[in-house]
Amino acid sequence: MSQLMKQFRDEMTPLERAIALSKGQDVDRIQCNPNLSNGIARVSGCKISEFNTSSKALAQAVIDTHRAFGGDGAKIFTDLFILSEAMGAKMKYPDDNTVDLLEPAITSVDEIKNLEPVNPCRDARLPIHIEAMSIVQNEIGKEVPCTALIVGPFTSAFFLIGVQKMTKLLITNPEAVHELCKISLESCKRFASAAIETGVGISIAEPMSSCTVISPKHFREFGKPYIKEFVDFLKAKGVGSSIHICGKTNGIFDDIVEVGVGGFSIDNVVDLSECIDKIGSKIKITGNVDPSTIMYSGTREEVRKSVIQCVKKGYKSPKGFGVMSGCGLPVETPIINIHTMMDTAREIGWPITDEKLDKLMSMSLYE
Repeated sequence: MSQLMKQFRDEMTPLERAIALSKGQDVDRIQCNPNLSNGIARVSGCKISEFNTSSKALAQAVIDTHRAFGGDGAKIFTDLFILSEAMGAKMKYPDDNTVDLLEPAITSVDEIKNLEPVNPCRDARLPIHIEAMSIVQNEIGKEVPCTALIVGPFTSAFFLIGVQKMTKLLITNPEAVHELCKISLESCKRFASAAIETGVGISIAEPMSSCTVISPKHFREFGKPYIKEFVDFLKAKGVGSSIHICGKTNGIFDDIVEVGVGGFSIDNVVDLSECIDKIGSKIKITGNVDPSTIMYSGTREEVRKSVIQCVKKGYKSPKGFGVMSGCGLPVETPIINIHTMMDTAREIGWPITDEKLDKLMSMSLYE
């Protein structure tokens, strides 16, 4: 067996590592989170559809995933439509794949007045998620930072009336967009409040805020104010937050800092070096290993080298850097590639130097 194929072991729990880094202390390795989404079902051996009816199945899959890989976060999340569904949107429920939007909650702006903010204890699948959060936090919360991934107010507003209609409203009816965002924001606050009661932290998903979807101008006018209010609401409750935005975000780097989140997870299409040069002194950056070409389709060698390359670009970032996939991993991502991602972070260890990374890059996994 080669030196590189030996078993690497963590010397700290993810929570111990996070606390030490926050104090500027040495750790055993760089933070690494493969960012599994519904692929946790494959780890746990259940169907994805079980997450829609069983808090125990969802929680156990999160717990099993943490214990399988030892990543630096445990995330309770299933799909982008939890809040919009609770406000009246209709869903497609595949037997063993991710829930998708079937119909938005309303079909016209005239129906906005009929929308009501969610009740997390009653509406749709929200109680299932809240109960799962409680189970996960009680079971592994002393080992790893546990978070609820909440779809943010701007993105959730899109699913209330439909993506195409909302995109047109950005231009034709700004007032309606603001009304949708306001009610979506209130739902985010209510869901987050219930989540915080379980002891978990909060992460925010805002895919519709991407510069790939809307212009930076529209983000500043419609997305940013409501995301900032949500983040301020969380801070008032003593909870920090991070945000992930899919696609290109270079046009809104400074805006992400200004909304007040503590961490920014970037897509693989974003230039990591550019992001760090622009805002790395103001916010922690995580990312941005390609979830599809590398993690899903790549070889172990390609995964390892991609992780090393990301670390080389990111580890000097002033506010910190953590390795993640650039978005949630595809469901069928090979388990061995996820292990390889984690083991590469362990192989890199601590402290990190360019010379060490160059040496590791020159070596093959199979030497």
